Amino acid sequence: MSETKIRDEIAKLAKSIYERGLTFGSSGNISVRLDDGWLMTPTGSSMGEIDPARISKLDKDGNHVSGDKPTKETFLHLAMYDQRANAGAVVHLHSTHSVAVSCMADVDPKNVLPPITAYYVMKIGTLPLIPYFPPGDLDLAKAVREMASDHHAVLLANHGPVVAGKSLRDAVYATEELEETARLFLMLKDLKTRYLTDEQVRALQDKFPS
Repeated sequence: MSETKIRDEIAKLAKSIYERGLTFGSSGNISVRLDDGWLMTPTGSSMGEIDPARISKLDKDGNHVSGDKPTKETFLHLAMYDQRANAGAVVHLHSTHSVAVSCMADVDPKNVLPPITAYYVMKIGTLPLIPYFPPGDLDLAKAVREMASDHHAVLLANHGPVVAGKSLRDAVYATEELEETARLFLMLKDLKTRYLTDEQVRALQDKFPS
């Protein structure tokens, strides 16, 4: 796919995410790996109004080379790419239900959400919780990097999810599956719930490795 088409795809999917209420205001960002660097949504931009021509371009060393200034959370994306050679895209949102779960005190930090559906296991697998760091804190990138080699999706405490995928659509679909599972988790929290068994989870992970 040409760089022009990738830019159009970023804008198209970002608008879809925004219009469905998965991110708000100027929150959230998307990046895509290129042969010669990365494309990233600009800082302070609304996902509902991304101009493909103004999307930020970074070189292989992470230097801004063209377009508007990149997202302030560039370091989160680069931390993921650094540890995941097969990652073609990264999506970071402040989606409501995922953020709500990230604020809960009694979740398992090694795997925040239980295996409610097969699709969640297939698209996310396990979801570790990254401890809270203030926005822009470079220690957050270090914490994400430490988890990224084993997990293509992480949840930032009191912040939101960061999800890598082999393609932009893979990353977007996985992020959407995470948000929907967080919503289900909150709906079922006070109800007796039948989760997938460890055996069922292992069978799915063997058949659909993330």
